[in-house]
Amino acid sequence: MRAWRVLVALSFLLLSGCLVTFNDPIPANEPAPIPLLGEWTRKNEWGEQTYLQVSRAGSNVYKAKAYVDDPDNLESVEEFGFTVAHHGQRWYLSAGLPKRLGANFAIAGFELTVENELVLYNLDVDRVLQELEQGSLEGAVVDTPLGDAALITSPLDKVFAYLDDQANSDVFIEVARYQRVGQ
Repeated sequence: MRAWRVLVALSFLLLSGCLVTFNDPIPANEPAPIPLLGEWTRKNEWGEQTYLQVSRAGSNVYKAKAYVDDPDNLESVEEFGFTVAHHGQRWYLSAGLPKRLGANFAIAGFELTVENELVLYNLDVDRVLQELEQGSLEGAVVDTPLGDAALITSPLDKVFAYLDDQANSDVFIEVARYQRVGQ
């Protein structure tokens, strides 16, 4: 049961229900901000204490390990690798998706606040689908059991230009707010 809950929580974190996916990941050209590394915590939707450990996995490649209550409880542990990029005033992360979710890449936003919080944002799939219809982004609508999803095929430079535009700030939805462990 706990593994299912962590998977759902991670899905909300990266996917927010329906998917906005990309053909290309963020290249591993940039280091993450040092304050991102370490252990974070929050209460999930079921009132359980969840943890997120962020560490280096290579040169400009990072690993996130999410679990409920105890990292030794292997049922609840989920790990994923990711890269980051800083464009405009925003930080982004990119994580590969498993084959069952299309084997493409998800892109999310994150912020490190002055209150020592890690705030994670996902892309609003309905807004992105509208942008596909209007031609602001290139891609395709994909049917999923959860509803329509989007596969964005625009080059990353065009995607970041769109995401960095303040007029499009409402495309981001806050999905999780973590506190640094020990504070």
